[in-house]
Amino acid sequence: MKIKEIRDLGTDELRQKNKELVEELFKLRLRHTSGQLESPAMMRSVRKNIARVMTVIKEREVQ
Repeated sequence: MKIKEIRDLGTDELRQKNKELVEELFKLRLRHTSGQLESPAMMRSVRKNIARVMTVIKEREVQ
């Protein structure tokens, strides 16, 4: 996800997207632990997307 796409979302949509990403990260961690994850880089990209979403949420709270 690009930051421009994230900024276009509403606040409620951002919170929902954050929940979805956290859930996806949890599933990826389970797959990684059991050895079924093909690409560990997926975990990194999901973590970065979570950080991007949280950054935009915090920016909007400050305003």
